[in-house]
Amino acid sequence: MLLSIENLQVYYGAIHALQGIHFSVEKGEIVALIGANGAGKSTTLNTISGILRPREGKISFDGQEIQQTPPQDIVRKGIIQVPEGRKIFGRMAVWENLEMGAYTQKDRAVIKRDVESVFDRFPRLRERRNQLSGTLSGGEQQMLAIARGLMAHPTLLLLDEPSMGLSPLLVEQIFDIIQDINEQGTSILLVEQNAQMALAIADRAYVLETGKIVMQGTGDDLLEDKSVIEAYLGGH
Repeated sequence: MLLSIENLQVYYGAIHALQGIHFSVEKGEIVALIGANGAGKSTTLNTISGILRPREGKISFDGQEIQQTPPQDIVRKGIIQVPEGRKIFGRMAVWENLEMGAYTQKDRAVIKRDVESVFDRFPRLRERRNQLSGTLSGGEQQMLAIARGLMAHPTLLLLDEPSMGLSPLLVEQIFDIIQDINEQGTSILLVEQNAQMALAIADRAYVLETGKIVMQGTGDDLLEDKSVIEAYLGGH
């Protein structure tokens, strides 16, 4: 078991945002969390990353409890989050954003090699390596956000709404990239409102509603589930 979440209870003041959720990610898996806005998906990722502290519950990563671990130490353990809205450094060049992703790495030769490796995976970013990141298109910014995350050599990559605001063609490209990253050995926990795309690539998935997991199964099973189709896939 790579990641195990047990009885996670998270509050924003008096608001009970996560109400005792349980789920897991095995090594090599893509696991999707789907649900409506406000269901608790981003809260879950932010709690795993250490940005939020749970009031109760246990988060275990590679056999170690991390629910009280500071965010920078969680990064060093190999959990990297690509946040919702991309959060790139708009006034920095593309290559500078990538170097920021490697801040835990001190060896300049390794950083240079990793940048070139990322450029091999994202040729569009190589073309724009000296461009200010804030002037990139939405799709290019999302590629940069993912590429910056890869610079830290994640064992587990947390992706928060990677398709948000992108055209259908770019959404397909981003999901192809996610699958490729997974096939190269990185486990992925994917939060995504585009349930159709998320379930299509997920090994397993969980449905969150108002802070509770109400359904789970393989991606294929949930794609065919009548209640999931009606609630999240535009079916009737």
